Parts: sequence; C-alpha cells; structure tokens
Amino acid sequence: MAELVGNVLVGQSGGPTAVINASVAGIIAEALNHECVEEIYGALNGVLGILNEDLIDLAAESQQQIRALKHTPGAALGTCRYKLKKQSDFERVLEVFKAHNIRYFFYIGGNDSQDTADKISKLAQQQNYDLRVIGVPKTIDNDLPITDHTPGYGSVVKYLVTSLRELACDNEAMGQGDLVSIVEVMGRSAGWIAAGAALAKRRDHPHDPPHLIYLPEVPFDQAKCLEDIKRVLKREKFCQIVVAEGLIDADGNYVAADAAQDAFGHAQLGGAGEFLKELVETNLPGVKARVAKPGIVQRAASHAASKTDVDEAFLAGQAAVKAAIEEAESDKMVTLVRGDTDHYSVETGLAPLSEIANGVKKLPREWINEDGTSMNFQFVRYAQPLIQGEVSVPHENGVPVYARLDKVRIDKVLPAFVA
Repeated sequence: MAELVGNVLVGQSGGPTAVINASVAGIIAEALNHECVEEIYGALNGVLGILNEDLIDLAAESQQQIRALKHTPGAALGTCRYKLKKQSDFERVLEVFKAHNIRYFFYIGGNDSQDTADKISKLAQQQNYDLRVIGVPKTIDNDLPITDHTPGYGSVVKYLVTSLRELACDNEAMGQGDLVSIVEVMGRSAGWIAAGAALAKRRDHPHDPPHLIYLPEVPFDQAKCLEDIKRVLKREKFCQIVVAEGLIDADGNYVAADAAQDAFGHAQLGGAGEFLKELVETNLPGVKARVAKPGIVQRAASHAASKTDVDEAFLAGQAAVKAAIEEAESDKMVTLVRGDTDHYSVETGLAPLSEIANGVKKLPREWINEDGTSMNFQFVRYAQPLIQGEVSVPHENGVPVYARLDKVRIDKVLPAFVA
C-alpha cells in the first residue's frame, strides 16, 4: 500500500506517567524522517483538543525542547478523561482531521484511549477517508492486554521501591514493635504496582520490608490480616504494608470506594490505607498505624524514572510511526515483546486495537506466594529488568528543568464545537 501524503497528529490521554512524553519525542523524531509527512501536529488535551480544533505545530518546537521531553513528567500536550459518546462527537473528530489533512493519528493512552482510537478509525473507514491510526501504550497500572508491559510501569515501581526503602529507615528509627506503616498505591483492578513493592526487599533478607503486600487479585481477609501483622510485630520493630487502592473483599466489593464515578464509569477509589489503619488501631491495642499515600506523585516522579522505561517509551513512539508509514498498518497498538533469552531484551510488535480496548490484564496468581501477601521469584524475574538504569535530569539553581513547549497554535478553520 502506498504512503499517505499528509499530516501527523499526536494526542495524549488518561493519567500521565513519568515517561509518556518520551513517546511523543519518539513519534516526532521518527516522523521527521519521512517525506510523506508534511506537518506534525499535537492535540491539546487529547480528544477534547481535537473536538475544539486546538492543535499545535510540533515541528516548530526546538530540538532542545523535544529532547527534554524524555525527562519531563506529566503530559506535555495536555490530557483528558473525556469520553466520546455521541455519534456527532466522532463526526466532529473526522471533520477536524479532514480540515487539516490528518492522515496519521497516534494516540498515547491506556485501555479507554485505545477504544477511542479504534472507534475513530472505524468511522474513517466507513467514510472512505484514508487514515492510519496507531495506539501507543501508556499506563502505570501495567494492565493493558497482550503487551508484555507498558511504558510508565517501570518508573512508578522504581519510585515506589525507592520511597519504601527510605520510609523503612524512618520506620526502623521510630518503631518499637508497635508501629504499622501503611503505603497505599494506585491500582484499580490489578495489583501490578503494589506487587512491584517486592523489589524493595534485598534478595538475601526475606524479612525485609515491605512485610505485607495486599493485592486486588487476593480477596482481603480481615482476621488473617490482623494475624499477619501481629506475627511481623513479634519479630520486627515495625510492620510495613503496601496496599493497592483497588483492594476487594471476599464478595468482590472494594473495601474503600466513593459513590462517584469518572467519565468512563469507573469507581473513584481511595481510602484502602485508611481502612487498614482503622482496622489495626481498633483491633490491636497499643499499636500505632500511619498511612502514606503517594497519590499522583508516584506517576510524576521523573527524578526516579527508569532509563529502561524511558528508552522503551521512546521506542514505542518510533515504532508507531514506522508501522503506519513503512508497513501501512492501522487499527493497531504498539506492544512490547520480551526476548526469550536470559539477558533482558525487548522489541516491538502490534496488536489489534479491538483486542486492547477496555481489557484488563491481571497479575498472574502463580506469581503470588501461597501466603497471598508476598511475591515469588517469577514476578521478581519479570519486574526487575524494568527498573534498571537512571535518568539524568538537568538542574538549574538546584531544581530540575523540564520541557516547556512553545505550543504554536494552528489556525482554526471550522465553526466552534458545540458539546
């Protein structure tokens, strides 16, 4: 199939990561290599920017700022959690694409974002508009199907294990067999992030913190939890616990959830740590419980990012452009495929967007020890390579310097969008 001559559009969606901008940098770097690409645009705030025709000229940015994207957290183009629901919304997206001769659309995001990309592509096909759509994986939750892992995951785990080791030093100083230190981490439906806490343990010290890890994949048992804590406190000065926000009980209900939902119908989580704190202090007299909740800090910590993660995010962006232009692929998401050698290696593949959209990859139960609160060597072997390498972040006057895009606007040519 012949190359399409026209413009590239890049968008970001969902919760940012420490490496999501590296994928943008990869897309720009590769797109500049192809003569069929006339302009490289960015959509401000994902599909909202497309609907409102808020597009910027990425080719006008300095190479210095493009390189700086590789160590800049957040979503440099802006993101959104807006769900395209009405047919008129999808029609508007395609009108914007036609008005600006968008022939290549790269959407960086998670489960819901890939669903959006898939629906946009299908509408273009129905209207016989030549468009190639490739999704680029992104989520700290690491729960996208098919891909071995997702850009963003390695960095959030590296930050978490760093923080846990630092916190353990503090806990060691303060505890006298009467302290429970609880860290609540993200993870709505899968415990990949919480499981990553196991990498904080030294290999030859099985009793190292974190002492207990509670995952959505293992139904929570209050009585067992209290017994686990008492057992740890008998031998240690403190008990360090990591709990995923999506912790569920035996009936499959979240132990802590808000009645509110986000734009995609997901429950608003948060409070699993406080739930454990109340459980401990109510049932274990004389024991103090403290809760630390990194919240969105854990996904923005570029100072503790994994170089492996940054490099793979950049690679995924490059691979998306090559797939669309050189291989004439569309309706696919870039995947990361792990090599089968002893030494860690990765290459990229492609999977249909329809097989990615709205799916959830759970943590394999066989990677969790029988106690339900610790991880075995299979998980460690999987996750350890993903946190390797450090990223050098430039500093000025003692503080980090991040990319600041000029965001040169593209002239609007359509009537204003009416929601």
